[in-house]
Amino acid sequence: MSLGSLLDEGSRFDAEYRGGLSNHLPMALTALQRLGADDVRLATFARTYAARLQPAPADVTWPPGDAWPGRFGDRDAWPAYRALFNEWMVFEGATDVLEQVLPVLMPGCGAAAFHGLIRTAYAVHAGHERELADGLAYWSCRFLPLGPLPGEVGPQADPEVLLRRLRPLRSKTGLIFERMHEASRDAGLHREVARLQVDEGTLQRLSRLAAKAYAGSGNFTALHLLTSCHAMRVLSPFLHEPRYAWRWYWQAYAAAVAAAGMTQEPPCRLRPWPELVAAALASDDDHLIKLVDSCREEEAAYGGSDWQRAASRALAG
Repeated sequence: MSLGSLLDEGSRFDAEYRGGLSNHLPMALTALQRLGADDVRLATFARTYAARLQPAPADVTWPPGDAWPGRFGDRDAWPAYRALFNEWMVFEGATDVLEQVLPVLMPGCGAAAFHGLIRTAYAVHAGHERELADGLAYWSCRFLPLGPLPGEVGPQADPEVLLRRLRPLRSKTGLIFERMHEASRDAGLHREVARLQVDEGTLQRLSRLAAKAYAGSGNFTALHLLTSCHAMRVLSPFLHEPRYAWRWYWQAYAAAVAAAGMTQEPPCRLRPWPELVAAALASDDDHLIKLVDSCREEEAAYGGSDWQRAASRALAG
């Protein structure tokens, strides 16, 4: 089956399973195709992965006249949001909808450990409107506000300087987005967020930092920072004010770093890209597949070996 057919079929599954884990099927399928998987491999992966998923609830009609952000953060609203976005795109098209909704969604871009953002970006790459509606719906129903942005833009251009000053979250319980929300209660975090000067190089710096962090630690939250940087770059062309959107992303990024509890690991062997891609194509690990795909895409965009090292860490065990 083709990617489009598998995404059609995958719409019968809920956005989450097993008490809040994100459904990675559409993202992993799109990543596999970009890495070179044929239709047989895609169908095999879909069949294996789908065994863990739950059926999607029936769509619910969005109440006419209700403001669409009215149920942000309401997990039970996913069926209504997916119906709303599907209908919206029938009338206005995917590009127009993205340009309208992304600026409103960015203050909650850490939703479900960035998976709303990431799923939306993969849907854009796949060119699949139904999957795009599901991604936007997931972002909306898991919307994660972490506090207001500072009114003034700070003087520091290097985010690494500020991240090193963050106070780590003591608690390691709960899902990533729950720890991010807890970390956001620290006034010190917001002081460091306020000090960053967001410019045209900020997103690349954040992506490179995430790659270095994952290469050095193998930390699961760092993996999500890396893949979300890739997603943020994919979606930035639909934003009229991308730097302002990156300020929201930076806030969520900093909260994730504070919540991560990264520890340094010994260096791992740098593997060649053909070996990395082959391993991802043969794997049933959705996170490894997405990581290798994002690393390869980010390296192609920015250059340097940081993302190759990050992908090598994923294979180091």
